Amino acid sequence: MPTFTSNKSPLKRLLDDVGPVDQIAIEERVAKFSTRSIKKGSKVQGLNLALSMVDLTTLEGKDTPGKIESLCQKGQNPDPELDTPQVAAVCVYPFMVKHARRCLGESAVRIASVATGFPSGQVPLRTRLQEVKQAVRDGADEIDMVIQRGLFLSGQVQAVQDEIAATVEACGDARLKVILEVSELETYDNIRAASFLAMSVLRAGDFIKTSTGKTSGNATLANTQVMLEAIRDFYLDTGIPISMKPAGGIKNSKQALHFLVAVKETLGDAWLTNQRYRFGASSLLNDLLMQLRKQ
Repeated sequence: MPTFTSNKSPLKRLLDDVGPVDQIAIEERVAKFSTRSIKKGSKVQGLNLALSMVDLTTLEGKDTPGKIESLCQKGQNPDPELDTPQVAAVCVYPFMVKHARRCLGESAVRIASVATGFPSGQVPLRTRLQEVKQAVRDGADEIDMVIQRGLFLSGQVQAVQDEIAATVEACGDARLKVILEVSELETYDNIRAASFLAMSVLRAGDFIKTSTGKTSGNATLANTQVMLEAIRDFYLDTGIPISMKPAGGIKNSKQALHFLVAVKETLGDAWLTNQRYRFGASSLLNDLLMQLRKQ
C-alpha cells in the first residue's frame, strides 16, 4: 500500500497506485475463453478438477445438523458409482461448524465458515472477530469474511484494510477468504483496487473472493478476470501467491470449464489446484456429476 500524503482522497490514491482496468480489453478477452474447444479426454480431466475445487455450500436460515451431515457425506463421496475426487470444502454458517467437524473428523475435506457478520459485514468489528475466533475453535479450517463495501466506497480504505488485517490475525492458522462483493463495488477499477487492498495484508494461500451469493450480481468471467489479473500483477511484484474463489451464479459444468480456461491462461498451471482456486457453489456439483456420467 502507498503512503497517503497527497491531497487526493485515499480511494483515488489507491486507484492511481494500482492502475486502471481496460474494460473493453477485459470483455474481449473473456469472450474468447468461452469459445475454447475442449476435447473429451481433457473435458473429463477438467470436470474432475472443477469438482475437486468446489466449496459445497449451504447458507440458509433453515439449515439443521442433519442437513449439514448430509452435505458432509456428499462432499466426501460425491457419487458412489463414479471414481471422483472429494470436494475441497463444505461451507456453512459459524453455528454449524461444530456439526460439520463432528461429521468430517480428520477428513481431507475442509470446513469453511462465513463469519464476520455475513453477508453485510455491518456489525461491530469486535463481534465479527469473536465470531471468527469461535468458528476456528469449533473446527473451521477456513474463514470467508466480507468487507464493508460502504467503507470502501466512501473512501475509508485504510479502515477496510485494517479490518482485513485484524481478521487475518483472528484466523490464526485458518485460511482467510476475503469477499469483495463485486456487484456492489460498481466498477472494474474498484474491483481491482479492492483486490490489491486485501492482498497487501493477506498471507500466501489466502483468497480473494467475488461474492456472497446473496446479492443480485455474482461471479462473471469479466469481474473474475479483473481479480485474476490483479493476483497475477501482485504475484509478479511481490512473489506472494494469492488464491481465488469465484462464487455465486456458477451453476453448470460449461461455465466452470470456461472459468478454468481463464485461470490457466492468466495465472498458469500453478493455480489449477484447490489450494489456489475454488468454486463457491451449491448446485454446480450436481451438474459436474451428471456430465461425468455422460462421459
